Order: sequence, then structure tokens, then C-alpha cells
Amino acid sequence: MQEEETAYQKLFLDEPFQFESGAEIPSVSIAYETYGKLNAEGTNAILICHALTGDAHASSWNNPEGREGWWDGVIGKGKAFDPEKYFIVCSNFIGSCYGTSGPPSINPTTNKKYNLSFPQMSVRDMVNLEYKLITHLGIKKLVTVSGGSLGGMQSLEWALMYPEIVQSIIPIACGARHSAWAIGLNEIQRKAIMEDPKWNGGEYTSQPSRGLTSARMLAMMTYRSNENFGNRFARNVREEVNGTPFYEVESYLHYQGQKLVSRFDANTYIYITRAMDSHDVSRGRGTLQNALSQIKAKTLSIGIDTDLLYPVNEQKEIAELVPNAEYFEIKSVYGHDAFLIEFDQLNEAIKKFLIKGF
Repeated sequence: MQEEETAYQKLFLDEPFQFESGAEIPSVSIAYETYGKLNAEGTNAILICHALTGDAHASSWNNPEGREGWWDGVIGKGKAFDPEKYFIVCSNFIGSCYGTSGPPSINPTTNKKYNLSFPQMSVRDMVNLEYKLITHLGIKKLVTVSGGSLGGMQSLEWALMYPEIVQSIIPIACGARHSAWAIGLNEIQRKAIMEDPKWNGGEYTSQPSRGLTSARMLAMMTYRSNENFGNRFARNVREEVNGTPFYEVESYLHYQGQKLVSRFDANTYIYITRAMDSHDVSRGRGTLQNALSQIKAKTLSIGIDTDLLYPVNEQKEIAELVPNAEYFEIKSVYGHDAFLIEFDQLNEAIKKFLIKGF
């Protein structure tokens, strides 16, 4: 099958999908986008994996006048992931809310939303569903699998679960397993959502907006850096309310929280953060060293010097324990979010890595 470049698509699989836990759903939908053209051999493909609240729209390549893609900075002509050279795929992972089956989806057995009856997925479940899509598209080899944050976690699991397909991986701003620090931050966010009376045990009719807003506000604090906030907001006051200053940084956090409420689902947020917390490449594979030593794919582990959420020692650990790996560090004031901002550095590092061939 020689796949042509397309915009948003959906693949419906009228067959049970089994989760790592053993639970099943009777059928599954996968939302995805592709950019470029698959060669006759099916060997020029790249898989891009998105992060927590991302979606399959990584690039506006197919419609430059349309909505901006979340990784337009590295997908395009002359960029690290060039659709004129590669067939690039990005899908919405299992358990999300942008077209792929997840908690807000309709359970065909009950004709009602799954909500909390949807099985808890893991990063490995995300990879297994992505594999079904890759197979459907006729892809025989993946030149690389890449993504930042949760996307990077998926790339690591790809290298371990499907080594015969994956030639290289580029995990960015993630660790080989979720730290106690990251788990704790996620639990605070989940608690904020579940303490909102509107959450109603997951059976809400309208979004628990206060809880989801608070969760996002906390998350935003971990996505940037002290220096970035100081440079951008300082102690600037937006307005005074009853004689009390309302600071610019407060306004920014409120805006970001409310913005997420308008585009995301609260139960989905809970499910995905739990999937992230379960991330541990050594689970069922012995020690961390033993697990990472099994990765045969060439690896470019990328860290960000100001990342508060996944400090650079986690990416350096990957580079040290994976046999054929190298490390690159992004210098940025933007913290964890630098993988969505520092495109010049990313393009340079990734192009140098990919040009070596596999």
C-alpha cells in the first residue's frame, strides 16, 4: 500500500482492543494525520507522538492556511521532519479525547459515554494501538519515532516493544520512568478535578471547570521556568481588585486554565496523567539498566537545561544506559515547553542525527 499525504483521518477497527491490564473494549477508533508520501518499500516513515493535551494535528503541511500544527517548527520543507522526504504520521493516542477512543467516547454496548468505565490505559497500550495504525498504513520500517514529554515516553516503549520496525528514536524531555516528583504533581492536579462538585464521580453533564482550570494552572507552573516567568511577568500588576493587586502572572495562569476547559475533557486528563505515572520501561523487564540495554534502535536523547518537570539527569541516564545513544541539551529559558518553542536547536540536532542513517 502506497499511502498518499492526507489531512485528518479516522480508522475504525471493528474488533476488540485489549489493554495491558487484560480489559477490553469491543471496538476502537484512531484519529490520525499523515504528511508526505510512503515509498513503495514502506520504509521512509516517521511516527510523531504527542504529549498530554496534544492531538494528531502536528503540522499544517496539508493546509498551510488552516490551524497551526503543534510541531510545525520541525515538520516541513527543509526541516528535521521533511514531508518531501519522509512519510510522517501522527495519531491521537488511546484514551485521549481528540477522535481516538477514550473516556468521552460512546460505549457501543450501552450507547452511553464510557466515562470511568473506560479501561485505564498505559503508555504501552498507546504504542500497541499506534502499531495497528502503522500496520494498516503499510509501513514496514520507522526511520524514527519522536515526541516530547509523554510523546518521548511512547518512543522509548516503541523501541522496546517493536524493535524489528524501529530504526531510531528521539525521546525529548522525558525520563525512562516517571519520578515521584512528577507523580506527586499529577496527583495534585487529579485531586483538584475530583474535588470539584461538578465532577460527580466522573459522571458529569458539564465540565468540572473549576477543577480542570486549577489542574492546568499548576501544570503550567511546571512547564516553564522561574527565569521565564520573571522575564515575562516580573511583579507587574494587571489590575487592582478591592485594593488587592491581581498580578499579570495570575491572569496568565487563569487564562491558560480556562482555555484548556474549552478544549479538553476532565476524565481524560485524569486517565492520561495516570498513564504517565505508570510509565516505567523496567516494569516486567528487570532493572532499569537491563531494560534500556535492550534498546537496539539508535537513540538521540534530548534534554532541556531548565526543565523542572523532567530534569536533564533523566535524559542523560537514557543516553548512558542505551547502547547506541547520544545526548543533546537544549539551552532555553522556557523550561519543559522548550520542545515546543526552540525549533532552531531541535532542527539542527535532529537533522544531524538523521543524516547519519541507520
